[in-house]
Amino acid sequence: MTLAQVRAQDPAIAVLRHALQHGRLAHAYLFVGPSGTGKRLAARALVQARLCPEQPGEGCGRCSICQRLSDMNHPDLRVFEPRDEGNRNIKIDTIRDEVLPFTKFAPFEGDAAFVIFPEADISFPRQHSESANALLKTLEEPRAAVHFILLSDRPNRLLTTIRSRCQQLRFGALPTPVVREILAARGIDDEVARPAAALSAGRADRAIALCEEDRAARLFEWTLRADDAIAATDAGPLLDLGEELARDDDRDYLLESLAQFYRDLAAVGLGADDGQLAFAHRSEELRRRAGRVAPAAAAGRVLAIQELGDALARNANPEIAFDGLLLGLSRPL
Repeated sequence: MTLAQVRAQDPAIAVLRHALQHGRLAHAYLFVGPSGTGKRLAARALVQARLCPEQPGEGCGRCSICQRLSDMNHPDLRVFEPRDEGNRNIKIDTIRDEVLPFTKFAPFEGDAAFVIFPEADISFPRQHSESANALLKTLEEPRAAVHFILLSDRPNRLLTTIRSRCQQLRFGALPTPVVREILAARGIDDEVARPAAALSAGRADRAIALCEEDRAARLFEWTLRADDAIAATDAGPLLDLGEELARDDDRDYLLESLAQFYRDLAAVGLGADDGQLAFAHRSEELRRRAGRVAPAAAAGRVLAIQELGDALARNANPEIAFDGLLLGLSRPL
């Protein structure tokens, strides 16, 4: 993995390239953004770019150094994942026995060494601050040749003092066409990839998961069933559907599918062609259903679904929230 291979994160990669070219690599970085957007790839690419002797500042991906880094077989790179058990936070003994000795004596082979924490907000949550405080001491007194890279989906869960010691780089959601290209590179048929990419929220890991066992197709069929119940305005089936949705492990995906469906209906109503639709593989079905909801009303439904997602993030009761959403969507347009 080289910096050039990190997709659709040009601002962050430009900052890293500039630092490498001018010999001003920060002692600690915090890569912030959703999972599946390239944070891990960028972290590994940065290490290769710094240590690669063939293409310094970029990384060739072919030399023995790059290959050893890729295989996690280089003494100047350590990656510390969260634990597999309990709260998964990294224990203070790991910091004392493994992290601190490494940072004290590295680099061992090259002229720089790197420590990567792929899920820093899980490894060092605020409610378990012992390890975080032990790490903080090292961040406050860095050795010039040792660099830390922390990755976080939810940086607000980290101690403010840790965040303040790191240079933050933001990784945004991937454009849907990029997600589809990533899926195509894995040999996934576009008919499967297209709805998965549309429901991925710009996250490649989520899109890959949605391609497994036709999950995206199942979500779309559920969406059609929900739209039928909403159009029928019968409270009984709507309440049953709300209860089912509240219990479903895929409810976040289901909400995104429903929102994307109404985005498509609004787009069809405004004259969009198939290439502009997320569910273009079912364009005939979309065009048939678009006739019973005006574009503005479809857009309003998207907004209502998004507001429900925000309410759930604030710990709203799922069953009550979903009942309220579906009954609200069924009101006359």
